[in-house]
Amino acid sequence: MVGWAIALHGGAGDIPIDLPDERRIPRETALRHCLDLGVSALKSGRHPLDVTELVVRELENHPDFNAGKGSVLTTQGTVEMEASIMDGKTKRCGAVSGLTTVVNPVSVARLVMEKTPHIYLGFDGAEAFARAHGVETVESSHFLDYTAPTPKLPEVSGDSQIGTVGCVAVDSAGNLASATSTGGYVNKMVGRIGDTPVIGAGTYANHLCAVSATGKGEYIIRATVAREVAALMEYKGLSLTEAAAYAVEQSGPTGCCGLVAVSVNGEVAMPYNTTGMFRACATEDGYTEKLVRALGVFAGGVFLMRSYGDLMAV
Repeated sequence: MVGWAIALHGGAGDIPIDLPDERRIPRETALRHCLDLGVSALKSGRHPLDVTELVVRELENHPDFNAGKGSVLTTQGTVEMEASIMDGKTKRCGAVSGLTTVVNPVSVARLVMEKTPHIYLGFDGAEAFARAHGVETVESSHFLDYTAPTPKLPEVSGDSQIGTVGCVAVDSAGNLASATSTGGYVNKMVGRIGDTPVIGAGTYANHLCAVSATGKGEYIIRATVAREVAALMEYKGLSLTEAAAYAVEQSGPTGCCGLVAVSVNGEVAMPYNTTGMFRACATEDGYTEKLVRALGVFAGGVFLMRSYGDLMAV
């Protein structure tokens, strides 16, 4: 028997250290609420697949994260959401891209995993599948209040680039799961697919660990970041902390990646090479992380969990 553990993120990126309270506090509050939700679900005996889906759904419903309701727009002013989910013990997984009306893309990803022989559905096919299975959908106005598109890709602030959400969890029986959801990045090309729905890049889980990545998707895909953590543990014998740190370090230039991960033994890792990453975690026996500054800057509103019930914003 091992102790349960959970970690979640609300995106890594160029988070300014002086992020205004009106942008920082809602994210802090949402992550605290979602952490409590996940811990309660684990304590009640729910499977990590259920826990990660539950937490990511809640984050998708929050307008201050770039997923679900808060999804950013493409160059044509449309929403194209993507998500994935994976079970560590069986390696069953599901992923979706190009969703435009679905309230909770992560739940469609799980339906793909459980109701089809496939792993990945996209765009019109994914939308039709969601509707056929009674998934809640809404008009585009549900999403289109986040940011205005422009004809060409601008130099946007870091705050508008972050917000991808994810959750990883392990229960006391060693079951692992990971889920990730995003709206992509501001003014992305129509049809662009990032790392979030790519199994092994943005999301991965096996018998050793569960990983959810966030950052610049093209770099994360090239480096297969989530799978890299698991491979380093399995084939090199690295600890979760060592493997996660190395995967982030090798993912690309500084400022491109962060991740949250848990191991089958209940360990947690949350490294990043950006200026900040919104994140939270809890373990059954208490967790301590020494503050390590990235680029000499640590963004306001980033969460550290020293023990459950002792959540610290720094």
